[in-house]
Amino acid sequence: MSSKELEEEIIRNYQREENMMILIFAQWCVNHDLDPAELYRSAYPHQEDNISLKQALDLTVPKEEAGEVSDDTLLGILSLFGNEELAFLVTEEINKRKK
Repeated sequence: MSSKELEEEIIRNYQREENMMILIFAQWCVNHDLDPAELYRSAYPHQEDNISLKQALDLTVPKEEAGEVSDDTLLGILSLFGNEELAFLVTEEINKRKK
């Protein structure tokens, strides 16, 4: 495998993992009656609509059918991908729920 092919494979893997992170975020929001697009816009107000988030929303299931997405899992994956602003807002939502 050439270095160019290796680089392309790494990029594809990262994109797949990023899409999985977005799906986990979207399902967590659905499970907690939150609007993922609204929460995302609050975290990143200067970004345009996130196409990957829209695609992930098509893959979510109603919370009654979904498996649990733990708060720690979501926060860990958001941190792994450097989504600190979104993790901060998710933490605020978690704290509201616990009150």
